[in-house]
Amino acid sequence: MEPIAIEVTAGETYWWCRCGLSGTQPFCDGSHKGGDLSPLKYIAARSTQVWFCACKRTAHPPLCDGSHKALDAI
Repeated sequence: MEPIAIEVTAGETYWWCRCGLSGTQPFCDGSHKGGDLSPLKYIAARSTQVWFCACKRTAHPPLCDGSHKALDAI
């Protein structure tokens, strides 16, 4: 899965889906309820475009670190 570019606003809070079940990726819609994973809180340091991880394999959640490239090679 490719990362998702989002324009974030400084000081705003975003809840990144960690379970992969949300229908509103990359953000949580509550689909994790009853599972082991909960969303990750992300507060934008500045207003800019960021790339949220969609493959859920990043070492730097919630932002993409390129881990999806290894999955594409499989």
